[in-house]
Amino acid sequence: MVLEFFRKQKYVTVKANQEKRDIPEGLWVKCTRCSEIIYTKELEKNYKVCHKCNYHFRLTARERINMILDADSFTEYDSQLTSSNPLNFEGYEEKILKSQETTGLKEAVVTGEGTINGYPVVLAVMDSRFIMASMGSVVGEKITRAIERALEKKYPLIIFAASGGARMQEGMLSLMQMAKTSAALARFDKAGLLYISVLTDPTTGGVTASFASLGDIIIAEPGALIAFTGPRVIEQTIKQKLPEGFQRAEFMRQHGFVDMIVSRDKMRETLANILELHVKEE
Repeated sequence: MVLEFFRKQKYVTVKANQEKRDIPEGLWVKCTRCSEIIYTKELEKNYKVCHKCNYHFRLTARERINMILDADSFTEYDSQLTSSNPLNFEGYEEKILKSQETTGLKEAVVTGEGTINGYPVVLAVMDSRFIMASMGSVVGEKITRAIERALEKKYPLIIFAASGGARMQEGMLSLMQMAKTSAALARFDKAGLLYISVLTDPTTGGVTASFASLGDIIIAEPGALIAFTGPRVIEQTIKQKLPEGFQRAEFMRQHGFVDMIVSRDKMRETLANILELHVKEE
């Protein structure tokens, strides 16, 4: 009898054909920084910011527009502009098509006009899902056209930058966009109009070295990587460990590269206050 007792199973087993409970995909999200498990709906209510460590998850262009502009006020510009393959770079056309299917966008930036608390603005928002929001001919063209429309309408301009830099598949044509966007902003500045640049994670390469750094007021989201060359490449080049937080928004604020760091839940309010002050000054 004693041997029989030890032979008996002490734990319940689940049969292979027994029905399993399915947990819907996307119900929970793991924070990239602190590994906190967050209920997706709660994350969305909190502007996609981790409640534990304040990590700002990356937003799509449409999410950003909906958070910043007054409801139903957005009118998009140049929505059908799309890239070609001017250098016949192998696999580039397939990469563009895949990004278009994944994001529902034609290119890595969405431009248009709308209002913030009733104040009209021209807006450009980059989307890092589209080939890491790299700047090719179309991105540069759309941003330049947005600047020119803001100049024509005498509207303030706001650009939310997020980019891996220039798009290598377009070579020199991509690098030319740095000069083109900067020249358009020089004309905009000469007219005495307001340009607010908002740097989000990540803002790097040729975008940082051109229009992203030319704002009258430069705002950054907390923890955003802001750089020309990323810290990993610098460490590999100089064979030294960089300081903690190097090239993050807080480091850049401390060294005078940005004017202020604004959490996402305060971004719309901050922009509205700046626009109100600008209108009063006029």
